[in-house]
Amino acid sequence: MEEGITLLEAIKQTFDCKEVDIRTYSPLTLAYIGDAIYDLIIRSIVVERANRSANQLHKVTIHYVNARTQAQMVMALEEFFSEEEMAVYHRGRNAKSYTSAKNASIAEYRKATGLEAVFGYLYLQGRMDRLLSLVKMALEKMDMKI
Repeated sequence: MEEGITLLEAIKQTFDCKEVDIRTYSPLTLAYIGDAIYDLIIRSIVVERANRSANQLHKVTIHYVNARTQAQMVMALEEFFSEEEMAVYHRGRNAKSYTSAKNASIAEYRKATGLEAVFGYLYLQGRMDRLLSLVKMALEKMDMKI
């Protein structure tokens, strides 16, 4: 990977992906990629903080990567969302999903889906600085230390 190129840019170049207007993506598509990028962020932080067994890494990670925690993150972040981010959040939260979380209410699951849609939207826009800022702000406001 060339220096100064983002992961998303490298993927697009390597696999010859065409440019797509991300406003055309469904909110569940945004949530799908947002879930993955949020998981990667949390896993990266967990791994960087301590070299542990895979089982221990997983136990720490699942505390942060679940619908209940993500719903709480929304409550901590809502007032800081831009109008654009709030619109994406509402689209994601209101999307009709045919799955649900094992250990969360439907309301928590929908809030988490909305948050993941925002994260996916920011990632696909190449706005990792804003995405990381929101994750950090939420963790700090919730007084969660990884």
